[in-house]
Amino acid sequence: MAAVGSSRVRIGVATCRAAPDLDEDGPLLLAALDGAGADAVPAVWDDPDVDWAGFDGVLVRSTWDYPLRRAAFLEWVGRCRATVNPPPVLAWNTDKRYLHDLARAGVPTVPTVFLEPGEWSPAGAGPGDVVVKPAVSGSATDTGRFTHLSAPDATALVAALHAQGRTVMVQPYLPGIDTEGETSMVFLGGRFSHAVRREPLLAGQGLREAVVVADVLGTVRPAEPDEAQLAVARAALDAAPGGRAALSYARVDVIPGPAGPVLLELEVTDCFLFLGSATPEARARLARHALAALAGDLSR
Repeated sequence: MAAVGSSRVRIGVATCRAAPDLDEDGPLLLAALDGAGADAVPAVWDDPDVDWAGFDGVLVRSTWDYPLRRAAFLEWVGRCRATVNPPPVLAWNTDKRYLHDLARAGVPTVPTVFLEPGEWSPAGAGPGDVVVKPAVSGSATDTGRFTHLSAPDATALVAALHAQGRTVMVQPYLPGIDTEGETSMVFLGGRFSHAVRREPLLAGQGLREAVVVADVLGTVRPAEPDEAQLAVARAALDAAPGGRAALSYARVDVIPGPAGPVLLELEVTDCFLFLGSATPEARARLARHALAALAGDLSR
């Protein structure tokens, strides 16, 4: 690999066919990488004509179609010379059973029950509305809010997902999100950068249509997380494989729980980072950390 700081590094910025030119964060990310000394080239991760071995490393950016092909996606990750955010954490983060790991580590999380194909436990969901979705998922695809896990629409969704061989996750719908929204805290180069607050995606009951970035951006406003929210975020990052220092980028989503903020998701794979809300210095720190990670030197 080209030495960081002495010559240009060639980075493949992985995306999907639905967003070949990256997402709304793309221009800011590419500019930051250019400023750090990298020639960054967007490319579709499963395009057979792309020579991924020709890149010094890969930054996974908007590979939003991997949930139905996670095994192929992780096999592709393994073929890359190096990735920003290391392969073990990408493998761990692309299955939401990581929430159990974080809960066992003491991170306050939304209580989650996982139902493997063939398993059925409607009594385990508890009273009140529930959220049902695949354990490997993104963009709210195949996600719904229902009055109870035994409701006909919920039962049908579980059955459909199980028929595809997919693990289902069930969570209580915590009502605090309706009044306070969802807070997303973004960490760049191992440090807190900025936060935004979003309206709930599951405001109504039933199966949700897949979300696109424009849907989310229309509900976003700047936020200042409090110390309790930041504590949850830092605990989650520290409990990830390799810890916070290994992550060039991360987004931690929290919502209000009965006794304080709880983790909804920790996103360190292909998460939207709201880079328009980051300072130029924070974006530059992300780029420097990414290049250092690819060079195997996170002391920079």
